[in-house]
Amino acid sequence: MVGGRRFRPGGGFGRQLDEYETRVGVPPTESPTPPAGGLVDSAVYIRGHRFASPSGLAETYRCLQEQDGAMAWIGLYRPDIEQITSLAREFRLHDLAVEDAINAHQRPKLERYGETLFVVLRAARYDDLREEVEFSELHLFIGPGFVVTVRHGEAPDLAAVRRRLETEAQMLARGPESVLYAILDQVVDGYAPVVAGLENDIDEIETEVFGGDPNASRRIYGLSREVIQFQRAARPLLTVLDALAGAGSGSKDEELRRYLRDVTDHLTQVVERVDGFRHLLQNILTVNATLVSQQQNEEMRSLTAASYAQNEELKKVSSWAAILFAPTLIGTVYGMNFVHMPELNWRFGYLFALLLMLLVCGTLYLIFKRRGWL
Repeated sequence: MVGGRRFRPGGGFGRQLDEYETRVGVPPTESPTPPAGGLVDSAVYIRGHRFASPSGLAETYRCLQEQDGAMAWIGLYRPDIEQITSLAREFRLHDLAVEDAINAHQRPKLERYGETLFVVLRAARYDDLREEVEFSELHLFIGPGFVVTVRHGEAPDLAAVRRRLETEAQMLARGPESVLYAILDQVVDGYAPVVAGLENDIDEIETEVFGGDPNASRRIYGLSREVIQFQRAARPLLTVLDALAGAGSGSKDEELRRYLRDVTDHLTQVVERVDGFRHLLQNILTVNATLVSQQQNEEMRSLTAASYAQNEELKKVSSWAAILFAPTLIGTVYGMNFVHMPELNWRFGYLFALLLMLLVCGTLYLIFKRRGWL
C-alpha cells in the first residue's frame, strides 16, 4: 500500500491485476475477530505483490494454477470439515496433520511431511478486564507456493501480519517461509504484553500477601496455573524455532534464518522471565503459608490467653461461691424453726453458729488461697 492506495507494478502484470480485481473483486483484509468460522481472507501473490483476492477456495486454486511463480495465502477461522478436506486434496496435506488441524488442542510443534511443514503455535493474549491470560491455537501448513493458516482463537492478529508483509514486498517475495517468519514474530511479540500483565499481577499478589488478604492463596494458585500454561505455550516454541533456524533446517534463505534467530532470542527472554515468575510464585506461596501459620499461632495464643483468664476468673467466682455457701447452709439449717432442735434452747447456740460459720469460711479461704484460686 502506498499513500492509502494499493501498489500496482507497471507493465502487463499491473494490467492483469486490474482485470482480475475487476472480475472477482477485492474482499477486505483478514479480520482479527471474524464473525463466523470459515474462509476469512485469501490472496494470491506474485513477486511479493497481491495479484488477486479470490472469494473462495476454488477460485484460489484456479488462480494459483494459472500463474507461474505465484503464492497463495489462505486464512481460515475455525473451518468446517469440507474446507479442510478441500485444502488437503488440493495441496496433498498429510492425514495426520489434517486430523490435528481439525481437532486442535495440540502442543506447539513442527512436523515435516515431505515438502510440507505443519506448525502448531499457541498464541496468548492478556485480558485487562478479567486479569486473565487467554490462549488460542494456530495451525500453519507451509508448502511450495502456498500458506494455509487455521485459527482456533482470536489471537494472533493475522490481519496485522498480512498488512505488514504487503508493505514489504521484498520480504513477501521470499516465499511461504517469509509468512511463517512474520507469524512467528507476531506470536512472540504478543507474549510481551502477557508477561507485563503477569508481572503486574504478581506485584499485586505480593501486596495482598503482606497485607493479610485471606484470598491471596486462591489468587496465587490461579496465577500459577496461568504461568504453567504460558510455559507450555512458549517453551516448546523454542524447539520449533531451533529446527527452522538451524543449519539442518533445509532452508536456503540465510537471511530468513537470521530473522528467525532474532525471534528465538526474543522468545528466550520471554521463557526465562516466565520461569522466574514460576519460582517467584512458589516463594510467595511459601511466604504466604508462613504468614498464615504465624497468624493462626497468634490467634491460638490469644484464644489460649483468653481461656486462661476466663479459667482464673471462674476459679475466683467458684471459690467465693463455696465460701459463701457454708454460712448460708448453716443459717438455713438453724432457720428451719423446728420445735425439737436442741441448739435453739442453748445459751451459746447463736455464738456457736457464728463461730462455726467463720471457721468454715476461714478454712475454705485458706485452702483456695493455697491453691492459687484466690
